[in-house]
Amino acid sequence: MNINFLRLGMAAAIATTLLSPIHVDAAVKLPPFVSDRMVLQRDTELKLWGEADPGEIISVKFRDGLYETVTGDDGRWNVTLPPQSYGGPFILTVNDKVIRDVLVGDVWLCSGQSNQETPIARLVEKFPEIEVSNNHMIRHFKVPTQKSPEGVRESIPEGATWHSATASEVLNWTALAYFFANEAYDAYKVPVGMLVSSLGGSAIEGWISQEHLKEFPGFIADRAALDSLHIVSADRGAGKWHLPAIDDSNWPVMEMPGTWRENGLDVKGTVWMRKNVTVSDKMAGRTATLYMGTLVDADEVFVNGISVGSTAYQYPPRKYTIPAGVLRKGENVVAVRLTANYGNGEFVKDKRYAIVGIQGEEIPLSGEWRYNVGKDSELESAMRERLADLDKKGSGLYNGMIYPLRDYKVKGVIWYQGESNASYPTSYKSHLTSLIRNWRELSGRPDLPFLMVQLPNFMQKQDRPSDSGWARIREAQFLTSKEIPNTALAVTYDSGEWNDIHPLDKKTVAHRLMLGARKLIFGEKIQASGPVYESMTVKNGKVFVRFSQTGKGLSSGGEKLRHFAIAGADGKFVWADAVIKGDMVVVSSPQVPEPVAVRYAWSDNPEDANLRNRDGLLASPFRTDDW
Repeated sequence: MNINFLRLGMAAAIATTLLSPIHVDAAVKLPPFVSDRMVLQRDTELKLWGEADPGEIISVKFRDGLYETVTGDDGRWNVTLPPQSYGGPFILTVNDKVIRDVLVGDVWLCSGQSNQETPIARLVEKFPEIEVSNNHMIRHFKVPTQKSPEGVRESIPEGATWHSATASEVLNWTALAYFFANEAYDAYKVPVGMLVSSLGGSAIEGWISQEHLKEFPGFIADRAALDSLHIVSADRGAGKWHLPAIDDSNWPVMEMPGTWRENGLDVKGTVWMRKNVTVSDKMAGRTATLYMGTLVDADEVFVNGISVGSTAYQYPPRKYTIPAGVLRKGENVVAVRLTANYGNGEFVKDKRYAIVGIQGEEIPLSGEWRYNVGKDSELESAMRERLADLDKKGSGLYNGMIYPLRDYKVKGVIWYQGESNASYPTSYKSHLTSLIRNWRELSGRPDLPFLMVQLPNFMQKQDRPSDSGWARIREAQFLTSKEIPNTALAVTYDSGEWNDIHPLDKKTVAHRLMLGARKLIFGEKIQASGPVYESMTVKNGKVFVRFSQTGKGLSSGGEKLRHFAIAGADGKFVWADAVIKGDMVVVSSPQVPEPVAVRYAWSDNPEDANLRNRDGLLASPFRTDDW
């Protein structure tokens, strides 16, 4: 008995093995993020998966557990590990693969655009402690870019690795992930893994599935054209039409040598051609030479289902060796996969087409050949024209960089994005809501925590109140955090730079995100939010604005409140006087005797806005109108 059967360790599995042979010698393939220095999420069931030959026995060993399965007919396998307490480093083995230095702790999925993936190397002058970082208990994995607007991918590209935060590896990190991981580890002394799947310049709709973009037709790909493309771009005969057992009796016939068009076939692409020949007892089983003249353009030639040669372009003469044992007495099949992307494939005339035995016997191959079109390149081109704007549709990054991570358990999500949507902010709240629901469905966790970064201040300050796409994105982020359970928002309009869309102060951002995590996820009773607008009333020409999350009380840091604007029914905003009264701010202006609306920190760069609570946390920008 094969000793590999003993690995199963279960009588039922042994019985199954005896009934159907199982191959155990092929290499197991694991997802790229299942590798040295990985971090697994603590206190939840864990799924590990990969590929191997169909029917292969898979044995996973981790800590004190042994977990076993057999690959399915599709070559895929998965095992479920019970919840693990934090700790490490540990060793994980999958058959003969050994994954070393594995930690169990908290894993965070970080996504968004360029401020999520700002390289830490940009920050070393501002934060010199980075260069002497020495924390091996926090890890970072950057998912390689993979856009896939045509459909979901099962795996991410190869090549990325996990990095720890020691000085020799820390410059491989992204900045926000580094500071957040340090905050989290300092708070709980639990290993931290940061799984960063982000892309600079990306808009939110690229990170949402097609199913969750249905209310926005402009971002929906032409599904019919995509489905058709999958069909017409594939060679229908690949893996089938070279086999001797294929019934080609109903295939049309052409006379060769000659061209496709001479035989009434006008196509660009791939055509399979088959001919039955009779081999004598004298030639059967012996080496022979196959002369296929000159073919236009590229070919692969099979004898009785065995590939005997191929040529990638039209000029060389085709002379292929038929190995011993391929030819058999009686009927044999020669099959040619001929590709002519410019049309009019050809067996060039006045060339030699024959099978020649070592003793000079010759079987002519001129005459009738049966044929069938494997791939029509013109149909493929037509479908590609219908999909010319596919890159402008949504879901490409979700398909390529989020969907393949769906079974990797995480503690929560950190989302930092919005800059690329600031020029069309109207739909952002709907998109952000859809993204959260989408990712929660994908993970099978309807309560998956989302920590969101509100856009920081950017661009020059305005002398007068004005509308702002950045302000409207901030509002969408704020309203989403209020309406969607298990979310938290980090307000950051004091941490940006007016002249740099990629501000360096990711440490402040990480700290505020961690405050949200400590309260929302870890259940600490702390003040994690600045003042939040709740309601307004108007009395005697003044607007009384009420807030929640006031903590120890409202504050302006001892300075005059700034960046409040007020408007009447005409919708024209002017800067207003604002004073704190308990848990309210009273806003007024002599220019607006009958006010109807208030806005606070409503601009691209509200850096001087200073309403906060006495815990030091900024009030989120808001407006009371819907103009």
